[in-house]
Amino acid sequence: MGNWVVNHWFSVLFLATWLGLNVFLFVHAFLSYEKADKYYYTREILGFCRCTLRKQLDHNLTFHKLVAYMICLHTAIHIIAHLFNFEHYSRSRQDTDGSLASILSTLSHQEKGEGSWLNPIQSPNMTVEYLTFTSIAGLTGVIITIALVLMVTSAMEFIRRSYFEVFWYTHHIFIIYFIGLGIHGIGGIVRGQTEESLNESHPHRCAESFKHWDDHDSHCKHPRFEGLPAESCKWILAPGVLYIFERILRFYRSQQKVVITKVVMHPSKVLELQMNKRGFSMEVGQYIFVNCPSISYLEWHPFTLTSAPEEDFFSIHIRAAGDWTENLIRAFEQQQSPIPRIEVDGPFGTVSEDVFQYEVAVLVGAGIGVTPFASILKSIWYKFQREDHNLKTQTIYFYWICRETGAFAWFNDLLASLEREMEELGKVDFLNYRLFLTGWDSNIAGHAALNFDKATDILTGLKQKTSFGRPMWDNEFSTIANAHPRSVVGVFLCGPQTLAKSLSKRCHQYSSLDPRKVQFYFNKENF
Repeated sequence: MGNWVVNHWFSVLFLATWLGLNVFLFVHAFLSYEKADKYYYTREILGFCRCTLRKQLDHNLTFHKLVAYMICLHTAIHIIAHLFNFEHYSRSRQDTDGSLASILSTLSHQEKGEGSWLNPIQSPNMTVEYLTFTSIAGLTGVIITIALVLMVTSAMEFIRRSYFEVFWYTHHIFIIYFIGLGIHGIGGIVRGQTEESLNESHPHRCAESFKHWDDHDSHCKHPRFEGLPAESCKWILAPGVLYIFERILRFYRSQQKVVITKVVMHPSKVLELQMNKRGFSMEVGQYIFVNCPSISYLEWHPFTLTSAPEEDFFSIHIRAAGDWTENLIRAFEQQQSPIPRIEVDGPFGTVSEDVFQYEVAVLVGAGIGVTPFASILKSIWYKFQREDHNLKTQTIYFYWICRETGAFAWFNDLLASLEREMEELGKVDFLNYRLFLTGWDSNIAGHAALNFDKATDILTGLKQKTSFGRPMWDNEFSTIANAHPRSVVGVFLCGPQTLAKSLSKRCHQYSSLDPRKVQFYFNKENF
């Protein structure tokens, strides 16, 4: 009897425990995905620790995805284990051979076993499908499995990038998932022998003599079973409370009034918003969540701050990249209408906060991915204006890769002012920047070639000439490594994953085996 119970329920209990652990981690991963204040504060608390330790916090999305994959894996195995068990129970309930399994399956129909059933299939005519959709465990299992499938499929890269609203709303089915998970074990379908029954009829003594249970000369009686207590609530209670607390905090902060002080429409359908908010304080490279109630009450989108901490406002640049951003830009373009109300939550920390911890910094932006570096370069300009001698960074290499020339326009003024500032201070070598145009035709290239001898670039008006095509990263990394043979170089990227893989590979390739020589550390913005 004991072996039969253990053999057929151990896998389910083991997997349920693993699922509980992964769900516990998943809630924490979801919290880290939401990136509440605790993420920023944790980075600040770990400020005195090694950079490599703090950098692990920036892999929160990777942690979120890995835990989700583990939940999917254990869910699949958990379901398969249940299906095998139900099939075994169905056969045992239909057997009439007087075996131990068949006797245990009929316990609920015996007078002394009333209410102490072990086999959830109570009659030979009951099907597995009927049990699935009429029991608490079965019905909630179906619901949370469907919820999990919808969350995972809608989080695929293509859907998340092209149909963000589908991803956003579907991902919040996690509320149904956790509610279903919390009550999944209440039905007590996983059962064990009661303490009193174990004392009377221990499996080691009575399993072999099951045909003589309740005989006058037998010391064994019919075993009695009870549902094991649900464990899932224990796993989700603490992180669930943290999540609710975080949501309340974020709701409170988002309700604080935001004053839009300036609206600028840049080329390439880029909207700049300059704002003020009481008590708002930021660092370079941080980002905020933005909501526009007139477009959607529930959608919050992340945008990197393009202003510097030294400025008396905070700003973001928004490129038209979907329905929500297009509707927002259209709303601000309508000058006759009142300015839409904006709600802001944040700011939140990113890897770019560590840029001034490196002697040499390499900043790589692709398209609108230049926004965190706008904040950094503006801050540098202010630091030089105020003669900040605490600046550890000695050299910055900045690469901006764009598809069209119009994308350079809104950033030109900042780069031009930095050029002038560096020349006046005699620090021309401090900022080395390269602009790369990937979407060009023969007319643009020919026009640039004819005007190559001019002092300024024909496309941007800057002294640094625009390059056509993509950077030759091997040449760039080799040049930097030779120019700074004993420096620690931080490489920061805000761009696509393919570029991230390329830069990460070269950071390993060009880092010296000697820790006293040049070392490249790769950092990527994650949203």
